[in-house]
Amino acid sequence: MATPVVTKTAWKLQEIVAHASNVSSLVLGKASGRLLATGGDDCRVNLWSINKPNCIMSLTGHTSPVESVRLNTPEELIVAGSQSGSIRVWDLEAAKILRTLMGHKANICSLDFHPYGEFVASGSQDTNIKLWDIRRKGCVFRYRGHSQAVRCLRFSPDGKWLASAADDHTVKLWDLTAGKMMSEFPGHTGPVNVVEFHPNEYLLASGSSDRTIRFWDLEKFQVVSCIEGEPGPVMSVLFNPDGCCLYSGCQDSLRVYGWEPERCFDVVLVNWGKVADLAICNDQLIGVAFSQSNVSSYVVDLTRVTRTGTVAPDPVQDHRPLAQPPPNPSAPLRRIYERPSTTCSKPQRVKQNSESERRSPSSEDDRDERESRAEIQNAEDYNEIFQPKNSISRTPPRRSEPFPAPPEDGELGEPGFPKVSDLEVLPRPPVVASTPAPKAEPAIIPATRNEPIGLKASDFLPAVKIPQQAELVDEDAMSQIRKGHDTMCVVLTSRHKNLDTVRAVWTTGDIKTSVDSAVAINDLSVVVDLLNIVNQKASLWKLDLCTTVLPQIEKLLQSKYESYVQTGCTSLKLILQRFLPLITDMLAAPPSVGVDISREERLHKCRLCYKQLKSISGLVKSKSGLSGRHGSTFRELHLLMASLD
Repeated sequence: MATPVVTKTAWKLQEIVAHASNVSSLVLGKASGRLLATGGDDCRVNLWSINKPNCIMSLTGHTSPVESVRLNTPEELIVAGSQSGSIRVWDLEAAKILRTLMGHKANICSLDFHPYGEFVASGSQDTNIKLWDIRRKGCVFRYRGHSQAVRCLRFSPDGKWLASAADDHTVKLWDLTAGKMMSEFPGHTGPVNVVEFHPNEYLLASGSSDRTIRFWDLEKFQVVSCIEGEPGPVMSVLFNPDGCCLYSGCQDSLRVYGWEPERCFDVVLVNWGKVADLAICNDQLIGVAFSQSNVSSYVVDLTRVTRTGTVAPDPVQDHRPLAQPPPNPSAPLRRIYERPSTTCSKPQRVKQNSESERRSPSSEDDRDERESRAEIQNAEDYNEIFQPKNSISRTPPRRSEPFPAPPEDGELGEPGFPKVSDLEVLPRPPVVASTPAPKAEPAIIPATRNEPIGLKASDFLPAVKIPQQAELVDEDAMSQIRKGHDTMCVVLTSRHKNLDTVRAVWTTGDIKTSVDSAVAINDLSVVVDLLNIVNQKASLWKLDLCTTVLPQIEKLLQSKYESYVQTGCTSLKLILQRFLPLITDMLAAPPSVGVDISREERLHKCRLCYKQLKSISGLVKSKSGLSGRHGSTFRELHLLMASLD
């Protein structure tokens, strides 16, 4: 029987060392799909051409880690926001700093360029959204309404609206010229990480950590449909250029969705882990992901992906019911955006919503701009991408060729057993001359994809060093895998027994006793697993539960495992938001007259929680100086704990 020819659907394109320290943000240019910008804990912004090994340009000036970057539509300007709240705009064609914008009081979490006018929107952990006129360094509007960090901002295709997504579980739509909120879209039960406008119709998509994607009608201001059961938190979505479908970058897969009714057209397996951004070029979807100082790029051939019509089989066996497509999917079901033929006019200033006065350039800003530089690292690539430029407008980008697929043994989209070559330890890509050598590993061990919430297999497997040129054979590979097998079986058997013990108590409905039993077992991984469940439903938390959990949180915050630290931070934040006002009010209240047993018990629990929180506050304060997302989380907790002092 003849072996069928396998044609590639998805493959890894490249892996580069992008920064001297951890990468904290990255974005693809949406017009070309070929330009990549990365921000790092080394306070730099680096520009790359996809599938080329060398950095094109390195932008300096920020004095704290760069946490958000965004390219404008023509890919000639870039804006970057830092952990300190400062924003810098660079002109890539002129290779120079253009503006420094100051005004936010905390981390810049999200940025977007207006599609026509010279405006930038910024969202921060300080919960504010600001609209900046980058021609005059001025803040035009400040939009207030979110109660937690603003994670994503997007301008509508016609430039009249701004959509925002935040950790407070809401999506909001703002009218730019009126300077006020048009509508709020509730419904998500977790932080909303991304929003995206349909390229043509009045439709908005939002993705959340609650593992759902919701579609919103912008004429009726109501939900159209909801995609449930995503493999993990939704971090990146992208509409097809013609608007026929939505792509979702899931954990190790690309999913293709329709929304009226909700349905899954196709699922493509791609080994990209947690993809951070998506772009489309030449009927190819480009996805980029980062881990520590490395950035990887992947390609999905969209000509081999089902984007409309009959639902394709799901290779990962997603058994949720899929509805049939509408009778005429090509016909628009709602209003179409009207795009202006020229740049839009400057938004009107509204006194009650605008900044009190326009900021004038200060000597401090001038100094910042003198110290900010755009260093061209690779003149040949720079000239190819950003030059020449005619006197009227930027020359349209030349038509680039699709990225070629690698040989058949490099296929990423095919299910089945891993190949022996997949078990090789690949050499780290060489550091380009323009990039300093990577620093030592961080003290906190980063969470990797497919990692259990508790214990990790790598903790029990011996480190294996394989010569780069030596080819593994099946026997050697199996021998290395078996080395830690017995140890892992013992650990997992013990953990399974402990979880069964906790589960037996859990079925009685007594949450406090369940947590007590997990603590008594003295296995921190079981506590982590249980807290990850309890954290999903805030109503399960009671004051007496806090007294049991707080000592465990202190242990988690000192763990070397990132997943433990994240769980501890989530639980602590929930306790502070729900119970700290009660605790401080109880302790500040005058003594009661007479005997009130229930009040005395509650007062005793408050005193105990206060003592435990005071013990934790020193640890939180010491870790608030960390860089990257760990520092951001601990700084937020430190602010929440300010009332303890």
